[in-house]
Amino acid sequence: MAIVSSNKQPKEPQPPKKAKEKPASYSAEPSLLKPEPTGPDETNKQEEKLRPQTLDTYIGQKDLKQVLSIAIGAAKSRRESLDHLLLYGPPGLGKTTMALILATEMKVGCKITTAPALERPRDIAGLLVNLQPGDILFIDEIHRLSKMSEEILYPAMEDFRLDITTGKGQSARTRSIPLQRFTLVGATTRVGALTSPLRDRFGIIQRLQYYQPEELSQIIQRTADILKTPITPEGALEIARRSRGTPRIANRLLKRVRDYCEVKNSGTITHEIASEALQIYNVDPSGLDWTDRRILSAIIENFSGGPVGLETLAASTGEDTQTIEEVYEPYLLQIGYLNRTHRGRVATPAAWKHLGYDPPAHQLSFFR
Repeated sequence: MAIVSSNKQPKEPQPPKKAKEKPASYSAEPSLLKPEPTGPDETNKQEEKLRPQTLDTYIGQKDLKQVLSIAIGAAKSRRESLDHLLLYGPPGLGKTTMALILATEMKVGCKITTAPALERPRDIAGLLVNLQPGDILFIDEIHRLSKMSEEILYPAMEDFRLDITTGKGQSARTRSIPLQRFTLVGATTRVGALTSPLRDRFGIIQRLQYYQPEELSQIIQRTADILKTPITPEGALEIARRSRGTPRIANRLLKRVRDYCEVKNSGTITHEIASEALQIYNVDPSGLDWTDRRILSAIIENFSGGPVGLETLAASTGEDTQTIEEVYEPYLLQIGYLNRTHRGRVATPAAWKHLGYDPPAHQLSFFR
């Protein structure tokens, strides 16, 4: 076999090219048109400041605070960990905040996760093994746990052990790993979606209620102090009335009103300033936004106040049926502007009057 030799010689490595010198006018500072993005750490730190740290500074939820203060005092006196706790209710009422407060009151660590993040058994197994004595494990949207992850929690919650199966077939073996005593705090917006075996393993089950305007006004004033935003009690109460009974919405509206004040150089947030700002953001005195009024207007104008089916209502408003049912309907039902019947959705006389319509006689007789 003939061997052909190549006359080509390997190329010698070239010296690296020198970087072009920057003109003297070049500045390393970011452009004003493209500001340097702030990292999520600053936003997270600000959100952490807004959260109360103890039960004494937690505003509202009087019944829940009383139950938890008794549970905390009893656990401390026995030097035990808290019993497992299930918190349920609408979003934005402070379930995560309450878990952090429990960790602070018990002087233990708190690990926060969500059920969709625990897809595989090893995900939740890793969390359980690394827990320290008395630690709190907070699982948000716990009703979305997978079946396998849920079954791993059963012995962990009852006997504080982790059962692991190794091998397959006839060589399969089960090992039990002891766990430190911990407290599982589950949060959900759909307590009915939890399976009975999981729900029954919680020692304390509590519902978070919507907040009254006076309670939200205190939360808004506290947040304004932290944000160094001057506000009058009347301005805080006006924002509270439009916050749907939810602290998360109250803080969000406060930040938008603060932006309005800074741009308009209005100084202190008063009742008039809050009303003007929230009118720009399409939040009316009852807390309804543009989509809420669109749904009610469609029922009144297109279907004479109802009843109208959910799918028909979704088609006429351009919204998804699930969005209407889970996002907008609960608050409209709560304040008495919407009613569900076996024939469909009906706008109440209060909704007619709120939108400036005179309810017809057949609608008034419908609700008698």
